[in-house]
Amino acid sequence: MNVKELVKEAAKRSTLTQREIKEALDSILEVITETLSRGEKIEIRGFGSFFMKERKKRIARNPKTNEPLELPPMLVPYFKAGKQLKEKTVRILEPPKKGRRKKQKSK
Repeated sequence: MNVKELVKEAAKRSTLTQREIKEALDSILEVITETLSRGEKIEIRGFGSFFMKERKKRIARNPKTNEPLELPPMLVPYFKAGKQLKEKTVRILEPPKKGRRKKQKSK
């Protein structure tokens, strides 16, 4: 789902217009971004928390040249889902069946 689809769906469920919802969403995202850039945490009970997390120094590879690059330590935005969000969205996957796999016949 993209922003346009999200706004459209939210408008269906409320008395607000798509324009009003889009303006509110833009404002909320702007506040979240500014708050995180100051290093502050945002907690929306039941939904989750936005905060900055430290990523340690690491070695990466340039995909074009395959040369190693040393990336410095940095702070990156992070989201942790809250209890209610997890309860409503998490699904248990069936474990893989044990036993021997059948060999496929090659042609």
